[in-house]
Amino acid sequence: MADHNFSIEFFPPKTAEGAEKLRATRAKLSELHPKYFSVTFGAGGTTQRGTLETVLDIMSAGEQAAPHLSCVGGTRESIRAILNEYKSHGIKRVVALRGDLPSGYGAAGEFRYANELVEFIRAETGDWFHIEVAAYPEVHPQAKSPQTDLDAFVRKVKAGADSAITQYFYNADAYFQFVDAAQKAGVTVPVVAGIMPITNYTQLMRFSDMCGAEIPRWVRLKLASFGDDTASIKAFGLDVVTALCERLLAGGAPGLHFYSMNQVAPTTALWQRLVK
Repeated sequence: MADHNFSIEFFPPKTAEGAEKLRATRAKLSELHPKYFSVTFGAGGTTQRGTLETVLDIMSAGEQAAPHLSCVGGTRESIRAILNEYKSHGIKRVVALRGDLPSGYGAAGEFRYANELVEFIRAETGDWFHIEVAAYPEVHPQAKSPQTDLDAFVRKVKAGADSAITQYFYNADAYFQFVDAAQKAGVTVPVVAGIMPITNYTQLMRFSDMCGAEIPRWVRLKLASFGDDTASIKAFGLDVVTALCERLLAGGAPGLHFYSMNQVAPTTALWQRLVK
């Protein structure tokens, strides 16, 4: 695992109590020595301030942190101000995303697509930031076709992205096929696999419906068969996701990015299995 890029994602807490809990979670997960922690933002950039506060909290503990930056509602002026603030705090890594428009939200902002945001960050800040972008091995749910989705990814990389993190998935073949197609299209940056631990069947189904991640039929049926037996869901989920991670790393994935859901146990359990 030492040769791989290992990172963990948080979402910004909404309350002081949540912030305290996340501090404890981060302290525990820091023991796994991830390369960095990333911090998401809310719909329409509503928690951009919360994102920065969480990132600074992580950095004050001596860890690397990367805020997510969205096109949604952003103007050149507002994004420039955010980038300058990030630079002033010594933040060296950002995750640049198009972001999803919340329902009822008006215009997307001055940047329609992530490649425009990446291009702007590069033009404004040169090589200051390591820029991560998103990749969709199972195709973005709003893409017209797999080819248009791949084309969009290639544009983001050509605009100046240093690496990519995928949406989570449970089908390793989808990842390998996507990386192969991207490389044939001239992409040379690392594409890190996004990993979602399985701990709650209902929540997983809801997330997957929203983001277009496919849960293989046999996994779905097995999870459903456990009903409210949380222990069995977690044990089976750990087996499934561990096997997925092992196959990805053995097949050449440059690293893993864990969607922690601000929890200690799921990521730690996976990590302990993988380092054996």
